[in-house]
Amino acid sequence: MSPVLDLPSGSVSWSARLVRGAATVVLAVVLGLVVAKGGVVAGLALVALAPAFFVARAVFLDPRWGLVATLVAAFVGVGVTRYVPAPTGLLVDAFLALTLLAVIVRPRAWDWDRLKNGAVWAVSIWMAYNLFQIVNPEARSLAAWFYAVRGVALYPVLAVPLCLLLLRDRRDLDRLLGLWLAWSVVGALWGIKQKVVGLDGSEQAWLNVPGNLSTHLLFGKLRVFSFYSDSGQFGAAMGHAGLVAIILALGPASRGRKVLLWIAGLLGLYGLLISGTRGAMAVPMIGFFVYFLLSGNWRLLVVGMAALLLVYGALRFTSVGSGIYEVQRMRTAIVEGSDNASLQVRLENQKKLKTYLASRPFGGGVGSGGYWGQRFSPGTFLAELALDSWYVKIWAEQGPVGLWLYLIGLASLLGGALRRLLRVRDAALKQRLLALFAGLCGIAVASYGNQVLGQMPTGILVAVSVAALYLAPRLDAQAAVPPE
Repeated sequence: MSPVLDLPSGSVSWSARLVRGAATVVLAVVLGLVVAKGGVVAGLALVALAPAFFVARAVFLDPRWGLVATLVAAFVGVGVTRYVPAPTGLLVDAFLALTLLAVIVRPRAWDWDRLKNGAVWAVSIWMAYNLFQIVNPEARSLAAWFYAVRGVALYPVLAVPLCLLLLRDRRDLDRLLGLWLAWSVVGALWGIKQKVVGLDGSEQAWLNVPGNLSTHLLFGKLRVFSFYSDSGQFGAAMGHAGLVAIILALGPASRGRKVLLWIAGLLGLYGLLISGTRGAMAVPMIGFFVYFLLSGNWRLLVVGMAALLLVYGALRFTSVGSGIYEVQRMRTAIVEGSDNASLQVRLENQKKLKTYLASRPFGGGVGSGGYWGQRFSPGTFLAELALDSWYVKIWAEQGPVGLWLYLIGLASLLGGALRRLLRVRDAALKQRLLALFAGLCGIAVASYGNQVLGQMPTGILVAVSVAALYLAPRLDAQAAVPPE
């Protein structure tokens, strides 16, 4: 009898083991040669081929996995670059493109009527205007346009329609909400680690870069940034997650889920506090204000508004918590108001920008300002001008025409979302959508102080929120799903 037949059921034959062993040796040799010729980055790319194949297979079998992968990449893609010398920030682009391809190859599997709404029109018109910017005579670099347009217009025009097609029911929405809050909790805990334990070597190396050091170490105090792009984005994202989690905790849910949501919400607000990002305070403040107004619960409205006024009054008129640096920093945003030195610098820059744009109705070109401007067109006016606000960035790069088009589109998006939200009858669904709409309003206001809307993970989360709100009538018509 052959040795193969003598093996126990389920065992691997000696020949199969030999083949696997030989394949392992060959793979090791190939990997060694690749690393020797192309360096560590090339070796890592080769190693990543196997998991990339399985991810691609999963996405083609069920494109909803593409949304999951995109959301995870939006959270960790930028932070990973501190540890791995690879363009992991492009993972969002890759997963969106892969998901789009998976949808296109099976056109009959989707309900294309879901795309017949104002949200798709708004992001499509905005993308068309950004394509027009390629021929803007003021633009200095096509490469700068390519990199900068991703967060400004490409991600919305891909993510909003994909979410509209792939969010089939409330369970899909709940999965993405759970993933969002879970990663936000991880981000908050990582930020707490930075504050309490300190930075690791890669984080310290990132902080030591002159531009990062001057903005993230103030008066000897670290502005925590976790694994996000910077402390500004970390603070806004934490405020966003904290707001959504607490609103969900105030709605119908099991006791266990409420406890988890409250923990996530409080961690989010604490993450906002230790980020030192004063402008991000607008996310929970505006968001809770919107929620209380729309809740339809007068008792909650009165109690909630009283709580907001109490927080404002404590910061504005008392010295409570003045011994805590983070609290005192947030207090300066309210107490100093228009006298804040940072705000004065911003207003002065806006005056210069107004003069510059007087003869440039379409702006200086996408990617002409900020990081991409300094990289591709250093020394130019916009590259050297601080563009801290998202709306000022749009104004500078795409002109008054672009800014008005963007604001009209944003207002129409919010208006359409609100109309659909107010028609929802199911209490559990409405609570989820109230949380998402309140978050959108908070992020929209906070983007005046920081470039929040175009950064990750906020940009993808905004797309998910918009899609869910525009799907409200369909989700409301489905059978109610009891909270877990």
